[in-house]
Formats: sequence, structure tokens, C-alpha cells
Amino acid sequence: MKNLIAPHGSDTLKPLFVGDSSERNSLTEASKEMPKLLLNSAAAANAVMLGAGYFTPLNGFMDKKNAINVAENMVTEDGLFWPVPIINLSKNVDEISVGDDVALLDPNVDGTPVLAIQKISAIEELTDEEIKHIASKIFGTTDMEHPGVANFLNLGNYMISGSIKVLNYSYFPSEFPGTFATAPEIRTMLSNAGWTTTVAFQTRNPMHRAHEELCKMALDRIKADGVLIHMTLGKLKAGDIPGDIRNAAIAKMVELYFPENTVIISGFGFDMLYAGPREALLHAVFRQNAGCTHLIVGRDHAGVGDYYGPFEAQEIFESDVVKNSLKLKIFSADHTAYSKKLNQVVMMRDVKDHDKDDFVLLSGTKVREMLSNGEELPKEFARKEVAEILMKYYQSL
Repeated sequence: MKNLIAPHGSDTLKPLFVGDSSERNSLTEASKEMPKLLLNSAAAANAVMLGAGYFTPLNGFMDKKNAINVAENMVTEDGLFWPVPIINLSKNVDEISVGDDVALLDPNVDGTPVLAIQKISAIEELTDEEIKHIASKIFGTTDMEHPGVANFLNLGNYMISGSIKVLNYSYFPSEFPGTFATAPEIRTMLSNAGWTTTVAFQTRNPMHRAHEELCKMALDRIKADGVLIHMTLGKLKAGDIPGDIRNAAIAKMVELYFPENTVIISGFGFDMLYAGPREALLHAVFRQNAGCTHLIVGRDHAGVGDYYGPFEAQEIFESDVVKNSLKLKIFSADHTAYSKKLNQVVMMRDVKDHDKDDFVLLSGTKVREMLSNGEELPKEFARKEVAEILMKYYQSL
């Protein structure tokens, strides 16, 4: 795969999944006698991403010193650029000790099976103020109305660091067969397709006409070989569309409206943070690890509510630590929408002679309301075949 961009901070990918089946079976058997720790969903998602090679070159969960340095300065103690602390926080550490090999239990699968084995190097208690300080740096706020903050401040005050060996990918392969893929698997797909320039599109939602055209614009302007439509498959906030529905809608759009062999649809096992600029950087890191050369970063990328400025997620890529660390480049985008004047989807900043009424714009609330009532969305806003899949879902609620 010499034709692909190098992983972040490493010459090779470093997936922490135990690939040898006999070693994996041996560790699974040995885990029965180990102390147990039930993970929260955030730590379980971190373990899946570490296992899948997306968080190369990390070897496990960060300790307090590294977590705070990453939160404050976006680098680890040894100088590796990293935008968000990758940590295992817990409320209860009564059953585990430093030096233990601990079986990490999966909270998202019935029966809480073992997800990974962690060699515990430190257990550090953080004060509420320290937790809030880390949250303020990641999310830019400590407002409990922010879904990412509310979740983070409820994870626990004990930080459990150490290297891990991952035994499985949780529920993602079984719930999203053919969609969930690891970083090495995506690199293989890109290599087999002969792509050297790949633009990634991050989504947690179905794609409307505007998203479709944005991907096509990026393909054209970057002169990319193809686009990786890369979906968040983990936990979302209330009201977001489930992964299987989103997957079906995107697959239908690609099948009917993209040139053949220009799109790969895939997904990754991570929970949305809604951390705006910092999450955009994390998206860039693990897309580089997956072999992508570019990432589309649009208005309010990975944001929620009004917590971030519209282009903060683009501006953060101009900081020196980012420019000196990431090989991946971003494709900076504005909102895209259908222009009634030009009879095509445009990037709104590209058409200076338009005002709001010249575009076909629908709020998420209005879209949900129309679909729930069985009303067709305007053809300028959504492809008919995509809207039908979404309508069926909303009418089933």
C-alpha cells in the first residue's frame, strides 16, 4: 500500500486487535480469572477504535498527565499531536489494582462479554474541577445542556490508564455487516481500487441533495479518485436517525446518483462527542489512518446547538500544531443548498447575488414533520428514493 498516505505518527498502522485466533482464544479463556471492569460506552468506543487501528499510534488509554496535556495543548507528553484525550474513566475501581491484567466488559452487548484486556499502569482520581477543566478544553464549554459535556461529566472520576489488547469489535460487525470496517480494511479497499487521493465525508445523518453535491464538488475540485462516505455507527443523541436507516438511505443515493467506482461507503465504531473543532481534528487523524488524503469540513462540523462558530472547525486546522502534524488536508466547505435562480445545488458562499429566499432550505424539524406526515420532500432538497426510505422510518415511530 505504498501508494497511500502514511498513518499519523507512525510508518505503519498499529491496530490493537489481537489478530491471531489462538492467542485471542487464550486471552478470552484467561480473562475468566481476571478482575473485571464494566466500561461505559465512551471507553468501549475508544477500545474499538484502538483495536481497529483508527487511533494509531496509541497503545491504550492515557494517564492523567497525558490527558490534561492533550486537553490543554493537543499533544501528548512525548510530543505526539492528539486532539482529544483517549481515556477510560470509571466510577468504581474497588475490584482492580495497578499492575493487574483486567478484563474490560462491554456495556453495549447483552451479557457484557469481555471486549479487551487492559494492563493497568495507573489508577488516578480526578477532582470534579479537574474533570470540568478537561471538559472545558475538549468541548469549549461546561454547560450541561451540551450532550457531549453532560455525558463526559457523568463518566466517573477515576482515570484508568494502560495498554490494551482488543478481543472483538463489540456489536458493530453484527449490527452493521458490510459497513463497519477497520482502518486496515479501508486501506485495503483504497489500494484495491487504485485510489491515491481520497476525500472522506463524515456523517451521522442521511445525505440530502446538498450533501451529495458537496461530495461531488470535493471530488472535482481536489481531483480525487473517490470519496469515502464514512458513518458514525456508535451512540448518537436522541432524535438522530438510527444507523441501519441512514445506511440504507446513503447506499440508495450512491447506487443511483454517483458515477460507478467513485464511492466507498463504510462506518466506524465510535460514539459522537459533538465536540465541534476538537472532534473535527479527531476525524482528520483517524481518516488519515484509514488512508484518506482529504476530509470535507463544513459549517459547524461535529457541532451541536450554538456552541461553536460556523467555521471554527475549519479555523482550528490553521493552528501551527495541526499544520506541523497532520499530512491530511481539509476541503473547507460552506452550506450547500439548491439555488432557485441557477437551478442547481451550490455552495452558498459562492453565489453573492442570492438571499435566503433564493435557496430551498428546510430545517431538520420541518423535514421530520413532513416525512412523519407522509408529505414528499421537495425534489431539490432530497432524492425521491432516499426520502421514501426515511418516510417509512418516521411513519413507523
